[in-house]
Amino acid sequence: MPDEKSSPPLAVREYRDSDHAAVWALWEASGVMAAPDRAQRDLEFCQASVDNALFVGLRGPRIAATIMAGLDGHRGWFHYVAVDPDHHGTGLGRHMVAHAEKWLAGRGAVKVELMISETNLAVLQFYKSLGYGPEPRVVMSREFGS
Repeated sequence: MPDEKSSPPLAVREYRDSDHAAVWALWEASGVMAAPDRAQRDLEFCQASVDNALFVGLRGPRIAATIMAGLDGHRGWFHYVAVDPDHHGTGLGRHMVAHAEKWLAGRGAVKVELMISETNLAVLQFYKSLGYGPEPRVVMSREFGS
């Protein structure tokens, strides 16, 4: 596994339609895509809004990371934060989060919210290492029919 010093630099840009197959493969390999039909709806919604963006991180010509950022008018949100499993621990996730935070702050977000399963210890630790912490809130939801 490459380390952060030996890894080539990461270029970040917005998603293009031609990235679809590579992004899908990354999301499947990294486990961030629970349901392809939902992911496709999320991507279409993202592309249709100026308050949302999907960023891809490139190592050379290859997509090695993604992050979807969205603004709800007050808070920023992250979705589909994915790093190629071969590049875990190389700083790609940190780089993508920093890029998305800057993008959201530039659009007026005052904070970033995350929803992480309490059993996903690796992701909890990742965000904790970036300075994120739990807030005393109860998250409630209601799903609408398909």
